[in-house]
Amino acid sequence: MDALELVRVRELEVAVRVWHPEAPRTLIAWHGLARHGGDFADFARLLGPRWRVLAPDTPGRGLSSWSLYPAHDYLYSHYMTIAVAVLDHFELERVPWVGTSMGGLLGMLLAAEDATASRIERLVLNDVGPELDPDGLAELATYFGVPHRFCRFGELEAELRRHYVGFGIEGDDAWRRLALESARRLPDGSWTYHYDPRIGEQFIHDTPRDTWADWAAIRCPLMVIRGADSPLLRTDSVARMAEAQPGLVRLEVPGCGHAPMLDRDSQVTPITDFLLRPAGRRRPAAEARQVSGWWQRLTGWLRTLRADR
Repeated sequence: MDALELVRVRELEVAVRVWHPEAPRTLIAWHGLARHGGDFADFARLLGPRWRVLAPDTPGRGLSSWSLYPAHDYLYSHYMTIAVAVLDHFELERVPWVGTSMGGLLGMLLAAEDATASRIERLVLNDVGPELDPDGLAELATYFGVPHRFCRFGELEAELRRHYVGFGIEGDDAWRRLALESARRLPDGSWTYHYDPRIGEQFIHDTPRDTWADWAAIRCPLMVIRGADSPLLRTDSVARMAEAQPGLVRLEVPGCGHAPMLDRDSQVTPITDFLLRPAGRRRPAAEARQVSGWWQRLTGWLRTLRADR
């Protein structure tokens, strides 16, 4: 990164990693559940010097504060507050958003809410959508819901290679860098991951919502990236996303599961093209929500009809 900004949100300090701070264009890049903004280093380099990339570390991760109140702070509703504070800090009225996994869902919620929709100029979802495979989600919750401890750094790196094989990372140097950026030493000399182990409580405390209604309500240009072997985002879910949002731009990345690292030209060039293409006319929010209700009723009727047959 080229700079680091620290944004205070109540008792929490949010670290925002910045690449190309003097660039004429700006976008937000938000990481996944147990990652941090440093994952976007290659993405920022490939995107080029005309883009200022702001990549926050969500509280409980990376360089940001850990919460004293996980049941209150490790929730999407609070992450939305954090996101708005970051936008306000950088005086961004409207900005493109690239989000991996949790970061994509956060961008989706911001783009769907009347109070914040105008802040998201266009949205790229990296291996995430309004419907996630329940088995894959349960596996994530189980893995990140317990502490991980390693006697040696090499053991941590080996576990990263096993668990994050879906990232499609190539080469020992890239894996070693991921390990260096993911490790935290414990007082007894052993190793663990960088994040607060209580971030997994999000799966317990967060309030369920109708994410398909959120998806249908979005009126900015949309792009979804799917790892071809993703255990979370199914191909039929992407097809439904495109039916609800006909202008959706789709990219499937071979050799990746959850989630592509956005670290090579074949992934970043299509994103750049999407970011620079002219935006078409979008439905106003009220009309979008009416369409959402109609769409939910229609798909429910079709599912009932198929079941009867």
